[in-house]
Amino acid sequence: MPLGTLDRDPPPFFRQGPSALSKLAVCSALALFFMVADARFKVMQPLRVGLAAVLYPAQWLAMRPVLLAQGAAQYFSLLSSAQEAQVQAQMKRSELSQRANQVEQLSIENERLRKLLGLRDRLEANASSAQVIYDVADPFTRKVVIDKGLANQVVLGSPVLDEFGVLGQVTRVYPLVSEVTLITDRDQAIPVLNTRTGARGVAFGDMTTHADALELRFMAANADVVAGDLLTTSGIDGIYPPGLAVARVEKVERRVDAVFARIYCTPLAMVSGAAHVMVLEPLSTKIPDRPEPTPTPVPLKKGAQKS
Repeated sequence: MPLGTLDRDPPPFFRQGPSALSKLAVCSALALFFMVADARFKVMQPLRVGLAAVLYPAQWLAMRPVLLAQGAAQYFSLLSSAQEAQVQAQMKRSELSQRANQVEQLSIENERLRKLLGLRDRLEANASSAQVIYDVADPFTRKVVIDKGLANQVVLGSPVLDEFGVLGQVTRVYPLVSEVTLITDRDQAIPVLNTRTGARGVAFGDMTTHADALELRFMAANADVVAGDLLTTSGIDGIYPPGLAVARVEKVERRVDAVFARIYCTPLAMVSGAAHVMVLEPLSTKIPDRPEPTPTPVPLKKGAQKS
């Protein structure tokens, strides 16, 4: 059957109420009416408020997961920022602490260098500054290595001082560095003078009591030596200039059955922590050579004739 011959109207069995076109027209008219009425007279405002009050719990529940997710994301973001700020603050504090330590160390070094410069002005011998590189790794000796050698005209036997007193003596010289034996070494000896009494003696390195000590040996048991006496270089050895501070008497032990007293001394120089030192020219370079002895004439025997 051709499509054009079909009847488009619904069968009589389904025809109930107004038609769809009529309903569309009525609903459109009502919608237009309510829109105009609401725009003019706000007639739908109570209904809108009521619907909002009824739907608020549903909206609150629907928004909870979204708000919780946003809060969690914000919390973790703030936690990460706080941890990063804490790490940066710790790094900054460590840097400031390191700078403070460096400033303190530089202040100490500047003070020591000023004292060395003042000591250099008071000395008559030629002096040159040097820096301690490292300690010699030998538990049975007390030696350090400085950064001056033959290239800097350092000679064997040169006295080495710090800002407080005599530190040691150059015992080995290399092209660029030198080895200094400290006065506390057990094989090192230095002639000293008691500034209170004027008595001379010899101080030896002593490692029996503690690592950094001296012992004034071969002093009679009744010698006038008391704790607190200042010992300086006597200058009779041809190496150290006279008047340089060496040590201070710490303890004197006198025994009835001993000929010599046991005199323990503490060095004034920083034998364990010196960083900058001064190398002096040995005193022997300024002492004139010993004159050669003149030959004594041999007496002639009796009866011998002069040739």
